[in-house]
Amino acid sequence: MAVEAPGKPALALVRAWAVGVIVLVVTEAVQATLVYEHLVGPEGVRSFGAALGLVHLPNLVCVVLATWAAARVHPEPWRQVPWRHAVAACAVPAAAQVLTLALARERTGLGSLGFWMSTGVLLAGCAVGMLLEAWRDGRE
Repeated sequence: MAVEAPGKPALALVRAWAVGVIVLVVTEAVQATLVYEHLVGPEGVRSFGAALGLVHLPNLVCVVLATWAAARVHPEPWRQVPWRHAVAACAVPAAAQVLTLALARERTGLGSLGFWMSTGVLLAGCAVGMLLEAWRDGRE
């Protein structure tokens, strides 16, 4: 694989990350507006099922869409390098997870169910987003 210029792979990553940030912010804002304000309320969820249905599954959709969007705009020839393509697609959701955990560390210790659920959502969302991209790429 020939690389045209030294700065090109970095620009490809930045473009993918920018799209991932935009999609993640927009989808999370829609989720916060529609789900959290109207269905969850200020007292939060009170059961595992409510947390799963009202918090984690909508978050999964947000992560899948952000990963897929970032993977879609990651250009050739750099998308042919698997680790580079995975970093381009999954870095934004992973960074958002780290930021969320850092900001809410008193509620999300390593032993908490919320930590493990959100980590599972991150891993599943990135995997599904990458699979969607591979499926779509194979159809073209």
